[in-house]
Parts: sequence; structure tokens; C-alpha cells
Amino acid sequence: MFYMYHSGIILANRKKSLYLRDFGIKYKYYIRIMEFLTNDKLVIVGAGGAIGSNMAQTALMLGLTPNICLYDIYGPGVNGVAEELYHCAFEGANITWTTDPEEAFTGAKYIISSGGAPRKEGMTREDLLKGNCQIAAEFGDNIRKYCPDVNHVVVIFNPADVTALTALIRSGLKLSQLTSLAALDSTRLQSAIAKELGVPQYKVENARTYGGHGEAMAVFASKITVDGKPLSEYNIPEDKWAEIKHATIQGGSNIIKLRGRSSFQSPSYQSVLMIQAAMGGPEFHWPAGCYVNNEKYHNVLMAMPTVIDATGVHYGEVTGTPEEIAALDASYVHLQKMRDEIISLGIIPPVEEWKAINPNL
Repeated sequence: MFYMYHSGIILANRKKSLYLRDFGIKYKYYIRIMEFLTNDKLVIVGAGGAIGSNMAQTALMLGLTPNICLYDIYGPGVNGVAEELYHCAFEGANITWTTDPEEAFTGAKYIISSGGAPRKEGMTREDLLKGNCQIAAEFGDNIRKYCPDVNHVVVIFNPADVTALTALIRSGLKLSQLTSLAALDSTRLQSAIAKELGVPQYKVENARTYGGHGEAMAVFASKITVDGKPLSEYNIPEDKWAEIKHATIQGGSNIIKLRGRSSFQSPSYQSVLMIQAAMGGPEFHWPAGCYVNNEKYHNVLMAMPTVIDATGVHYGEVTGTPEEIAALDASYVHLQKMRDEIISLGIIPPVEEWKAINPNL
């Protein structure tokens, strides 16, 4: 679906009929075409919550697919979300809801999961480790059992680096088929720089964070440009730069303080853009969390320079200053510790046993 406004006439394409309207005032034309990227089934896990309900609405507004299944263990909540979406009267939409995982996952080709416990004020992402990784393990098992032919899965509930890793191990999916949401750290960095310099946010380009989606994320500034000029030319004082990094790392916590609840609009939008790219829409170029096992970083899921397209996620080499690479190395060590903690809890097996569960690892 897209909208176009221009001087002239007003056109409305509804149900393949064309109408001309004259309001007796300045003429404009309005084109509304509902075309979907695919008819494949998209499942929103955790759809009864604020993030999940926003994801469902965004997916329909962007015209990803008419076939959306809302899944949540809390029946009244997911029922209510479905009712609201019915009242939106999205043209051509086939919205279903369920509390039954078999019904939800069977036949799914795309999945976005926000189905973990939300972060509350005073909590770090890491504080959610055990409970949400247990949820992620069940999520991966449901994929393996009910929709092994799924095309792409996006995991966004915290701590996303290890919940997504857990789901990947348990699901049996290929490495290119599962990603986690990491873009918010980069968009928060972009926003903080724009506010400091008093420029529109889109003028700030190549703002990137890599590594973990948590307190130990690595902030990369050496390739940032603002209105076409290197960030270094703006001579941001060290204390101001420290504030920008803090605003980036604590961006989610700040939302909780301001709104009394965790972020839901930004993760909803970015995760839907990720699945849109996997469906064959515009490529997604913000960093995404993906499985990494190369000559330097081993058996973790972390944010990298990535592209998501119809063939899945692909990552490239991280380049930066020695200080930035050192920060990434430290973030990797932090990810290893979280991974080893969920191994010690028995949620996932030791690394050497992963291949027996998922031959793609």
C-alpha cells in the first residue's frame, strides 16, 4: 500500500475500481493500492503485548502479507488485539489468533517473536536471562516441530543475543534464517548525535554499534558522517561524546523512565522491516544479530555489519579504529559469559554438542 499526493485530481483505487472526486477546492490526487509482498503466513509471537500488537498493525500497513496469525499464551489479550485489527478493516486481510502453538506455527513461513518478559525499570537486559532463554528454548522447539520449512525468524525479546542463539540451536534452522533485533542501538546512536548537533536525524549516516545488544555493546564512530562530513570535523567534546554513548547504551532504560514501560514502537517497526526484507522487500542494512563463528569470534550471536534480503542474513567484516575493535572484543567476551551461563543452567548443551541438535551449526 502506498499513498501519493500531488496537485491535480483525486483518484482512489479501491477494489480495483477507480473513482474521481471533486471537492470543489484545490485538487489533489490520492492513490491507494493494496498489494502484498507475499501471501505466506506470518506469525507474530507475543501478539497480545504492546510490541506484538504494533508489529501486526505495522505489517498490515506496509502490506507484507494478508495472512497474519497472532499467537500469545494470554487469550483475552491476543483476542483483544485481533478485534482491534478487525475494526481497522484492512483491505484483504486474513487475521487469525490463537493460544495453541500448533495452530500458530503450522504452515508459518515468517515469524517475529516478542514473546518474552519485558524489561522493567531498574533492570538490565541481562537480568531477563534465565526466564526468557527458557521461553526461547520452547520457541525453538515449536519451530522444529511445527514449521521446519519456515523461511525467516526474527527474535526481539531480551537479552536478544542469547534468546536468539537459544532459539537457533533448538530450532534446527540454517544460520541465514534467524536474526535478532540489534538495529535499535544504532538508531539510538544516530538520534543522540543528531540531537547534539542540532541536525535532522537522517543527516547522520553510518552510525553503528556492533557486538552485544546490551550494556557491553561496542559503539563505532569512525565512519559516521553528518550532512556528508566526517563526524570528527564537528569536534564534539569528550564529555559530550561520553553522554552520547551513555544515551545510546541506556536508550531503552530512558524510555522506561519516560513512559513507565519498555520500548514498543521502535522495536516493532525495525523488526517488521527486517522480516519485510526477508520477504523480498527493500533490503535491511541496519546491523542485525546473527550467528558468528569465524577466525576471531566463535559460536555466539552478535550484531555485525549485515544485509537481510530474500536469501536471508549475510554479514561482513567489522572495520574500525583499534579502540573500536577493542570494544567489540570486550563485547564478545561478555556474550561468551552469557552463553556459558545458559549452558550451565542446562537450557542449551555445551558448544561441542550443538551440531547434534542443529547440523547447521
